[in-house]
Amino acid sequence: MKIKHHEIEIPQEKPFANCKLAREPYARVLSDIVSTFSDGFVLAINNEWGTGKTTFVKMWQQQLRNDSFQTIYFNAWENDFDNNPLVALMSELETLTNAKNEKIFKSVVEKGAVLVKNIAPALAKSLIKKYLVDIEGITVDSIESATKASTEILEEEIKEYSSKKKTIVEFRKELENFVNQAENEKPLIFIVDELDRCRPNYAVEVLEQIKHFFSVSGIVFVLSIDKKHLASAVKGFYGSEQIDSNEYLRRFIDLEYSIPKPSTKDFIKYLFEYYSFRDFFSSQERMQFREFQNDSENFILMADFLLTKSNTTLRQQERIFALTRLVLCSFKIKEYTFPHLLFLLVYLKIMKVDLYQQIDNGELSLQELSDSIGDLMFSEEKDNNRINTVYVEALLLWFYNNTREYRKKIDLLARDEEGKLTTPIQSKLLRDNDRLASYFENIDRQRYDHIKLDFLLKRINLTETVTIQQI
Repeated sequence: MKIKHHEIEIPQEKPFANCKLAREPYARVLSDIVSTFSDGFVLAINNEWGTGKTTFVKMWQQQLRNDSFQTIYFNAWENDFDNNPLVALMSELETLTNAKNEKIFKSVVEKGAVLVKNIAPALAKSLIKKYLVDIEGITVDSIESATKASTEILEEEIKEYSSKKKTIVEFRKELENFVNQAENEKPLIFIVDELDRCRPNYAVEVLEQIKHFFSVSGIVFVLSIDKKHLASAVKGFYGSEQIDSNEYLRRFIDLEYSIPKPSTKDFIKYLFEYYSFRDFFSSQERMQFREFQNDSENFILMADFLLTKSNTTLRQQERIFALTRLVLCSFKIKEYTFPHLLFLLVYLKIMKVDLYQQIDNGELSLQELSDSIGDLMFSEEKDNNRINTVYVEALLLWFYNNTREYRKKIDLLARDEEGKLTTPIQSKLLRDNDRLASYFENIDRQRYDHIKLDFLLKRINLTETVTIQQI
């Protein structure tokens, strides 16, 4: 059994064979773009964190290779321990060297060496010492000497600047020659991933160096980013919230593309199979009991409803499914799991931490709990919602009430003067409370009066014994 979602295997011949998000057509669109505009530009694939960008660009990279493109994949976050991104970028380019282009690459390196060189502080210090014998004493001679030292330092910096300016042109020319040695009309696709997770100064330097040093015909840079986070890094680098970071990024990005959002329903089905939920819910032992036969369906319906409504990322969905599967390991084969309610509570633990803590600590009144769940699950599209959200709310309130101390418990069911069932709780999911009262009556008849919400919460908090079977 898996409790962590591992990196997806990417078959060489069919890179998107294991893609459960139907994203191959978008890779084809991008391939057409980079083929059509091959003079050299920067393409940004802009999607939020946790939406599967890394997996997508790796699959696309293999597809590009199959289509005879030269490609490089550079994970900027894994390389930001170094202070010079030019060195890291050049080291990636080195992977393309062969006997034919090795000499040209060496020339590129030689030009690049000039670009990374700065006047060392020791040089300035030696120049100052050359003219200032007695730094402590302030004399006309020392002031005159200081001026000479400053002048010489400035002259050295001017020479250095002129040299670098000339070398940039030479570097780009040699780089273009190196790329064109492939005798391939298709551009080199240089994928830069995780740039938005880097230290602000490193992220900005990568952008600057791509623009100034690597902007040549034959190289298409692909930045796999969450633009909002990268914009925050830019503001962090310049130390100002006032800077227009979007306008700043437009200087570097020529074309922006967002991968369309995948079907939540399809991804849920994939995660359900990946984490082997069916092995538990539909096991031969559980299927002997009529009460458990709809557990899989109820679980999937609640997952589909909550995750679609809340617009969670793929990574967040993975976390919710992984924890839920681990939690199921603490249930005995003949125990109720209340899968719809269980999924709701795990969702709250990961996505609504404050509300979950309030529930776990028993801090909410029953009406406050009902209001919070009503705000979370209210939907105008009731006809399209096959999950009975009111019943799930009723279960939650009933079990929560059972967990409360005797002095705080209330009677959730009563009868009015005409003998009609009523409840003191007003649900935001209903226009009237007749259905909520009827669900409370149904729960009462099922003899759930002894079940406390702690029965689920302790398992979700992993304070109950968990048995993990390796599959």
